[in-house]
Amino acid sequence: MNFLKKYQKEFEAYDRLDHDFIDDDKIWSQLNKWHNPSQADVRLVLKKAEECVRLEPEETAILLQNQDEGTIQEMYELARQLKEEVYGDRIVFFAPLYISDECANNCLYCGFRSSNKAIRRKTLSLGEIEQEVRIMIEEGQKRTVLVYGESPKTNIDFMCETVKKVYSVKTEHGEIRRANINCAPLTVEELKKLKEVGIGTFQVFQETYHHDTYRRVHAQGTIKGHYRWRLYCMDRAQQAGVDDNGIGVLFGLYDWRFEVMGLLYHTIHLEETFNGVGPHTISFPRITPAIGTPYSEHPEYAVSDRDFKKLVAVLRLSVPYTGMICTAREPEAVRRQVIPFGVSQIDAGTRIGVGAYAKSKSANAMPEQEQFSIGDDRSLDGVVKQICDMQCIPSFCTACYRAGRTGEHFMKVAKSRFVHNFCIPNAIFTLKEYLLDYASDETRTKGEKILRQHVEQFQGDPVYGTILGTLERIENGERDLRL
Repeated sequence: MNFLKKYQKEFEAYDRLDHDFIDDDKIWSQLNKWHNPSQADVRLVLKKAEECVRLEPEETAILLQNQDEGTIQEMYELARQLKEEVYGDRIVFFAPLYISDECANNCLYCGFRSSNKAIRRKTLSLGEIEQEVRIMIEEGQKRTVLVYGESPKTNIDFMCETVKKVYSVKTEHGEIRRANINCAPLTVEELKKLKEVGIGTFQVFQETYHHDTYRRVHAQGTIKGHYRWRLYCMDRAQQAGVDDNGIGVLFGLYDWRFEVMGLLYHTIHLEETFNGVGPHTISFPRITPAIGTPYSEHPEYAVSDRDFKKLVAVLRLSVPYTGMICTAREPEAVRRQVIPFGVSQIDAGTRIGVGAYAKSKSANAMPEQEQFSIGDDRSLDGVVKQICDMQCIPSFCTACYRAGRTGEHFMKVAKSRFVHNFCIPNAIFTLKEYLLDYASDETRTKGEKILRQHVEQFQGDPVYGTILGTLERIENGERDLRL
């Protein structure tokens, strides 16, 4: 109860609001209005989307409700084009690091819920975190997202210590250069502390935007049972100066079309409130089975692979400047299919058990300590190789965050030639590091081919000489070079 009392005054302030920015009835009225749009309706929206601007809810509703196979293919093609225009053909890599599975909440769908007796609870010590990070670095990881249950044991001071510990670990081959956070909603003062220790992106997923469903799957009397406390967490992050934020939905809790609209309305709210700065990333995981969690075995609103592909494309068309994360919950075949339609970040070499990097070389090896099951359990090297086979460039870049190109600054430079002048060269440099320090022979051969192709695209460009010179410096042993 003391844990709840800590936030009680904040809860009461949100309770006094007449309404929030998610209007369930309005969303359904928009979806129902466009239950069967014509080809002309769809193409009118696609014409606007070509301008690489955020769509309005009614326009997104048209795309969500489109059932015409011809114009659906046009949606896919345009989503591919917009992803290339804003993010290029690079795919950014990261891996999660689970710090604790102890949780005071009791979410119906989650393996970490407090009533689940099948989970063996553990919170990593700072020494154990160092061991995990060393293994991640030696596998080639440069970016991580730290994941915590919501518990008094993982309070803000503990989180700050874990971030500092992650950044302190150095090996012969390098370090983790960006530590994102996926945790429970925090107060403004708590978020200021995270900013001070240098976190990357702050992620909190609403799970479901549908009010009744949220109340049903999140036990009342728990912190997570308060819808608006969670809904407005990114407002508090912006107020704290944490301007690199990630939102998301757990697809399968409610109708996927409604949830896409919820993500869009959340984006609009943030942009209108914070000078055009919306979420830096949107994640769209689907529910996968978790030990001792019957709900996860048969989710009420399971999303088919066909609809999943469509929702990825619609999100890219609706919020073209936002990074999109496809997690390793998805099987290899699904990820390979949806990456071209808007995905800019993926995790690889993922282990989600607490302490799993030290104990196992693959995912799904510690079900008694895992929040859910993984669909793509390949090694980092195996996924890097596949991305090269797809003629994309794997990237471990952290330059924008470390150069202060976040929030409003990032939104202003995301278009035009920014991706060409900064993102692709930095992807080239970080891939070169990976190939020299970690890659298997087969992956190194494929990666060098992709590198040559991307370097030669800069012939005649002023930055061409800089790229060649930097690659030579990396060959000679220098690391962490960036534009």
